[in-house]
Amino acid sequence: MYPEHPGHLPTERAVTIHQPVPVAPVQAASLVPIQPAGIPAVASIVLPDGRIVTGYAIDPMQHEPVAAKPVVSRAAVNIALGGIGFGAVCGGLVLLTAFVAALAAFIHQLIILAAVIFGGWIAVQVLGSNRHGAGTTVNIRKAVIKRNHFHG
Repeated sequence: MYPEHPGHLPTERAVTIHQPVPVAPVQAASLVPIQPAGIPAVASIVLPDGRIVTGYAIDPMQHEPVAAKPVVSRAAVNIALGGIGFGAVCGGLVLLTAFVAALAAFIHQLIILAAVIFGGWIAVQVLGSNRHGAGTTVNIRKAVIKRNHFHG
């Protein structure tokens, strides 16, 4: 009963029996002749004198509709729009350069004004009157000038 033991065969074996299942008969579909896509159908025409002409009926060929070309090409339109945009930008660049030039002139004049004011202040400090008593005072009235010589 235990198949894992060597030399021991099981006495009972489970047997499964399969019965065949009948398949339902297939109904044959009626065949309809289908004309292949590349070959046109055969047509017969009776002429007025009684003759019969048989041949393939050919439909007139339909051409693909051609897209209407624009009057102006896209490249020309793009070039024109680029030119308009460039012109608009150039106007702005001219204004920008004019603004930068005016700003540079203004800063230049401020520097000159500061130099004049600062230089004037320094001149007043150096050449101004000595009211603090730190310098030497010369009384010219007591000086004696003889023969173009100063004797103090």
